[in-house]
Amino acid sequence: MAPRVGKIAAVLADDGTAAQALLAAMIADWRESGAKIAGVIGELHGLPDRTCGAGFLRDIASGKPYRIYLEAPPRQNSCHLDAAGVASVCKAILDQISVSDLVVLNKFGKLERTGEGLATAFELAISAGRPLLTTVSDRHRDAWRAFAPDTSFLPADKAALQNWWRAVRVSLPHPPHAPHIHDHSLD
Repeated sequence: MAPRVGKIAAVLADDGTAAQALLAAMIADWRESGAKIAGVIGELHGLPDRTCGAGFLRDIASGKPYRIYLEAPPRQNSCHLDAAGVASVCKAILDQISVSDLVVLNKFGKLERTGEGLATAFELAISAGRPLLTTVSDRHRDAWRAFAPDTSFLPADKAALQNWWRAVRVSLPHPPHAPHIHDHSLD
């Protein structure tokens, strides 16, 4: 018997750049087949001499990039992540969640494990019963498991994500499907 596939999936990935590229590719494929996707994916800032790669969160629906890095890190650490910036992105995407087929949130990390960052978006997607896809590093796996115990963990692999989405979308009230192409040669 095949393992149960849940509506909540986390890609186990310690390489954030590769994981975000995978999510971006999957989002493009799924949107092309008619899925309405809400959420954000991460992009690096590309600035030299930084210990933290936090750069931008791109709104999947609008394409708008939101800056989430500070010019200088707070005194207490070397990370340039702007927690207030992430919180404002979260607030900006909340209305999209209830009307989406799928919610993709770039990652569950240090802010989310303390109830900050995108935590509210994660909670809303789960409580609304929306399929949810994210990435989780090994460092935050236990916190994610406590946050979303019904998670299906997936490898960072295109086929695994396609199989998960194929299994989940059939359970949606109005599953997104490939656009109908009319064959004019039959007219």
